[in-house]
Amino acid sequence: MMARGFTPKVVTASDLFEGDVVYLARGGIWTRSLADAQLIESESAAREILSGAESVNGGLVGVYLADAEAGPDGRPRPVHYREAIRAKGPSNYCHGKQSGG
Repeated sequence: MMARGFTPKVVTASDLFEGDVVYLARGGIWTRSLADAQLIESESAAREILSGAESVNGGLVGVYLADAEAGPDGRPRPVHYREAIRAKGPSNYCHGKQSGG
């Protein structure tokens, strides 16, 4: 069996204060837009960036690496439906990202 190659990642978490999904952008800045997240393209960089993100204590919980890919514009987009749902916001009613607010 051949070893699977590395799938690019983004770092994501939940913001306890806003109740929204956030993504880590370059420079250690958290953003609510998946398209603005830093796309990590190596396993060693992913481990290092995740470790740094986990050490931030600013109301974020559930920090993890999510599979992503570069879209036609080079910006990250989700690979799995779970992350596509998280990127759009809650599906039970329109608020936050879905309402444009």
